[in-house]
Amino acid sequence: MKKALYLLIVLFLCPSIGTGQIELPEPLPSEQIVYHQAYTLSYNEIHEQASWVAYELTASEVRGTAKRKDNFKPDFKVITGSASLADYKGSGYDRGHLAPAADMKWSSAIMSESFFMSNMSPQTPGFNRGIWKRLEAQVRGWAVENRSIYVATAGVLKGNLPTIGRNGVSIPRYYYKVILDYNEPELKGIGFLMANQKLSGSLESFAVSIDKVEQATGINFFHSLPDEIENEIEANLDLRKWDFKPYSPSSASGGTAVQCMGNTKKGIRCKNKTNNTNGYCYLHGPNKTQIDKSSPKLSMSVQCSGITKKGMRCKRKTKSSNGRCYQHGGN
Repeated sequence: MKKALYLLIVLFLCPSIGTGQIELPEPLPSEQIVYHQAYTLSYNEIHEQASWVAYELTASEVRGTAKRKDNFKPDFKVITGSASLADYKGSGYDRGHLAPAADMKWSSAIMSESFFMSNMSPQTPGFNRGIWKRLEAQVRGWAVENRSIYVATAGVLKGNLPTIGRNGVSIPRYYYKVILDYNEPELKGIGFLMANQKLSGSLESFAVSIDKVEQATGINFFHSLPDEIENEIEANLDLRKWDFKPYSPSSASGGTAVQCMGNTKKGIRCKNKTNNTNGYCYLHGPNKTQIDKSSPKLSMSVQCSGITKKGMRCKRKTKSSNGRCYQHGGN
């Protein structure tokens, strides 16, 4: 009876996913879509956590300065009630962020939002504080290098999983993260699958195609992309397109050069490094005259990455190549 009532509430009270939100996976049956300002999640009542948390991460957001405050709290937007702090107490598992707090430094309100329990999942300390933390930092590095990226992440909620707490919070055996760079001139995607345990080795050794993550999770990522582009990006993994390197917050300050966004005459990504805020070296210039015109174009509007005077994410949609509307410097 409770489950039937929950399904009715989800169907009639929860808004549907809007168009143009590239980061959002296809909705999952009987799960509630929960919208927060900085991220969106699909809440799985059976496992008492999110099946996916999705958001766009921009270079300007990475460069935010809001301080971390560990104010863990239940998510008031989850209709059936989210997991609680008590579920984790004495369990031996970390309250592992899905959308990392360090990705939410662009305002104090957004930082606080990252501590909803719906954004947590039970992670072993060795995993959460080790390779998962390294991967999160690497993703921030890619956001700076590529101007903006789209991220979806969570535990793999399949099989008969052990639980913790009175609410029965499932302990995933594996975690995933998928990343999409949808900026010209080089559209690309990458996925990661990692066991929920202390792991060693390079991040590259855990990289897989997005298709592989879809097979493991049953989730259809980036389904709003044109089919031809989606199929190409999700089926292929080319590690040469991703710059794996040690990353720290200082590398997001603008003082570290990033790879130029321009294309050479041969149609490949320029190898020059640049400190220019527009992401182009001196050869490719602010007017971007040498971008390969054969590259796929943004065919839909995306949410502006600018910040309002109140410190909130701008709600306007834009097709500007720099991801910003006219009021925030769009071209």
